[in-house]
Amino acid sequence: MGVWFVTGASRGLGAEITREALDRGHSVIATARDGAAVRQAYPGKTDGLLAVNADVTEPGQLAAAAEAGLAEFGRIDVVVNNAGYGLVGAIEETSDRAARALFDVNVFGVLNTLRATLPTLRAQRSGHVLNIGSVGGFATAPAVGLYGASKFALEGISEALHGELAPLGVRVTIVEPGGFRTDFLNSSSMQVEAASIGDYVAGAGPVREALANNDGRQPGDPVKAAKAIVDITEVAEPPLRLQLGADAIERVEAKLDRVRRELDEWRHVALSTGI
Repeated sequence: MGVWFVTGASRGLGAEITREALDRGHSVIATARDGAAVRQAYPGKTDGLLAVNADVTEPGQLAAAAEAGLAEFGRIDVVVNNAGYGLVGAIEETSDRAARALFDVNVFGVLNTLRATLPTLRAQRSGHVLNIGSVGGFATAPAVGLYGASKFALEGISEALHGELAPLGVRVTIVEPGGFRTDFLNSSSMQVEAASIGDYVAGAGPVREALANNDGRQPGDPVKAAKAIVDITEVAEPPLRLQLGADAIERVEAKLDRVRRELDEWRHVALSTGI
């Protein structure tokens, strides 16, 4: 059995991943800003669970969490970068403060977690990094552009990390979920910038409305998502990307079709620019 390090483990998909890993006999270093909330999320599960206070924007707390986990379990095998939140607002409507705060958690929080845990995986010459992204990090939409940008950044980080860690025996997978019935669309996980510019009603309004009305109606089952995520750590050759949900597949396929169509349409321009 392995040892998992999970951020954002107190609720949502992070809680389901932690629960599934524990049910399979793994040990989990489960981190969140409130360690007490982590313990409350898993009543009766004490064996193999180490709940630790760690805000991903605080590198010192993450280093301490990794050290505590190593002292308790002796190793770390799977790192799950799950902590994150959403942001709704047209690009121009989104304040600098909100954009920077989002990237501090969704991007720099991942980098902080990697710096705290990768030395152990590298020394072991084994392990698996699971970066919980979003289908919105592959194909974003109006009104969620900054959230999509944070997950696009995670895609780039994951692609590079995959190449950097593969020679060391450490695997990397970015998970691209569609809509899953967690608390992601309520105020605990989604911040909403005011619709302050009338010109964006047509472009961003429909997505704003759909997100507001979709909480509790998402098509994905988070328990099944957690099972699929833990499953992927048990295969010999895990994928770099794992889409979850029919809606995720549909959006990825639509973008691939569009990129291929435009690439072919404008290929002659691209090829005309050589020396």
